This record gives sequence, C-alpha cells and structure tokens, in this order.
Amino acid sequence: MRKYKIQPLSDWVFIKVDIAEEKSGEGIIIPDTAKEKPQKGIILAIGKGKKDDPMTVKVGDTVLYGKYSGTEITIEGINALIMKESDIFGIIQPTTLELT
Repeated sequence: MRKYKIQPLSDWVFIKVDIAEEKSGEGIIIPDTAKEKPQKGIILAIGKGKKDDPMTVKVGDTVLYGKYSGTEITIEGINALIMKESDIFGIIQPTTLELT
C-alpha cells in the first residue's frame, strides 16, 4: 500500500475529523443517518501561509470549524477535511474552568 504525505499549500490546513458521538447523553445509540457532523478536529498538516499573513494554527492543535466547512476526503483510512485557515473558528485549549 502506498503511503502519502499531505502538504497543504498557502493558507490551507488538513484536519483529522473528530469521531461523531455513537450514543446520546442518555445512552441511546444514534444511527448513522441521525449523527451530527463533527465540528472539531486535530490539525495534521498546514500550508506555509501567505506572504504577509503567517499561519496562526499549528500541527497538533484541536480546532473548531463550521459544520459545512472544507472538503471531505479519506486518505489512509483517515476521515479528514481540507479547508482554508479562515474557516477555523478557534483553537480549543485545555482549561480548568467548567462551562455550564
């Protein structure tokens, strides 16, 4: 099997999609047709940015993006998205605060 190395160009990023929830909070199994499309993922590769606009995100960042952002691809069995950095809403950082 051929191995691939992805190197996005310019301000594009390659994101491994987070897995959709298999069960609801009450333990009900969610069928594939009713699963929410994940809006979170881990950056696997980034482009070099634009001349006067360096990349803000880095490989390994966990990010939030729009529900319909990017182009879905599957490569080496990984469900992924390729999208512009500007389609990313933010970086998820660990915190000790509880959001309620």
